[in-house]
Amino acid sequence: MWESIVLTVVATAGNNIGKILQKKGTVILPPLSFKLKAPFFGIFLTVIRAYALNTTWVIGFLMDIFGALLMLRALALAPVSVIQPVSGCGLAILSVFSHFYLKEVMNIIDWVGITLAGFGTIGVGAGGEEQEAAALSIFHIPWLASVVFILFLLLNGWLRICKRHRREQEMMEYDVVEEIIYGLESGILFGMASVISKMGFLFLEQGFNKLLVPICIMISVCSSGTGFYYQTRGLKHGRAIVVSTCAAVASILTGVLAGMLALGERLPSAPNARLLLLLGWLLIIFGVILLVGSTKIVRILRNSSQRLKSSVDKNYGPRRSGTSRIREPSPTAVIQTATLNQLLSSSSKEKA
Repeated sequence: MWESIVLTVVATAGNNIGKILQKKGTVILPPLSFKLKAPFFGIFLTVIRAYALNTTWVIGFLMDIFGALLMLRALALAPVSVIQPVSGCGLAILSVFSHFYLKEVMNIIDWVGITLAGFGTIGVGAGGEEQEAAALSIFHIPWLASVVFILFLLLNGWLRICKRHRREQEMMEYDVVEEIIYGLESGILFGMASVISKMGFLFLEQGFNKLLVPICIMISVCSSGTGFYYQTRGLKHGRAIVVSTCAAVASILTGVLAGMLALGERLPSAPNARLLLLLGWLLIIFGVILLVGSTKIVRILRNSSQRLKSSVDKNYGPRRSGTSRIREPSPTAVIQTATLNQLLSSSSKEKA
């Protein structure tokens, strides 16, 4: 079990760091376009050569591919209900990489999220157990596809209602429900990609045709690509914190639920192992939420502390000014004292 956990962590680190390096490398590269223009092949070869000669982009691309291959290996060794939650730790690894390599500033919430995700991974590794493959049928693929199709019909119907309401209200910004829907759709597709890949390996173990493995992997790639499309669409018009959080949580929950319902995976039989696994899931989910929303959380905490400080200053100000007025000497008392001194001096002169 620990071998698959380590493979998943390394794979998700390769995927996330590879994408960052590719993005950094494309800053000085021309856009990769497949539009048919007059000198199409000449331009295309020039662009491909520019990408191939860019060391940063090539390293990122190779890390991304290597991470995908390791993820397939991990799915072949362990249940998807274990692999998919652990893959959420990729955001924690990406945050550490961005801090030390890209010199990005991290706040205390980021470190708390990374710590929780790390402890959650340990809990999943300690609580997970090897399981015998349940008997599968080839009809599980259309069954899963029909379930996802019905979910997307409901979500897209809800999305159309929200868009119509936004147009009627003449609202320019996306409603939070639309951001949540795009995040859920992308997360469901990411989770289903892992489930379908695992299904291909289970078919191979149970003696089905070997062609089912590449077919399932191709379906998995298409599912991941469609998920990136929905996520990009949500990030383009909505808030990144809402879309990314919903996508990460939906991906983990989809992998866990689909693995148990469609692939016959189950919780550990020992109570302590079951508790560790459930606790690990919760810690990873909570850690991912903190990592995605750390900036927003810090801003909210800072604003609330400033409001609290200003309210305390307002309440303490009048009391302080009141006490200062009490301590000021009274003008009447000063005049009476001066008058008393004059009287004393005049009486002493008369006696003399």
